[in-house]
Amino acid sequence: MTLVLPAVAKEILGDVKKAYEETSKIPDELLLALKFVFGPIVLLALDLVDQRAVTNVTSPSGRKVFQVLGSSGRLYTCYVACLYCPCPAFAFSVLQRNDGLLCKHILATLLSEAMGLCQTAAVSDQQMTEILLEKEED
Repeated sequence: MTLVLPAVAKEILGDVKKAYEETSKIPDELLLALKFVFGPIVLLALDLVDQRAVTNVTSPSGRKVFQVLGSSGRLYTCYVACLYCPCPAFAFSVLQRNDGLLCKHILATLLSEAMGLCQTAAVSDQQMTEILLEKEED
């Protein structure tokens, strides 16, 4: 999976993965680095990771998306390959104001993957198509 993140963000996520594999925790210096790069959403994203709110959804055809149960109770389908989330915070902070790299849902997905804490769900190709074609509720 190729991510379009700045090199420093990729490096920190790699360090998180390595540290978590070795010690089952994230050292304080890495938490500070995450906060420096991603800002205040780190705490919100880590809360989602702690709640096991991220699910890696796969289908027999090889399609893969992540679904994150947000703190509001809404389920967001995140596309990590292109770093997109349909949440309002992503639209405002990342796309409109350009003052953040990611929303908490995508960061929670990246952290859950790095830490090996994603839930997994296998769905049929038809179910995956329905997930991918899901329309925003008004």
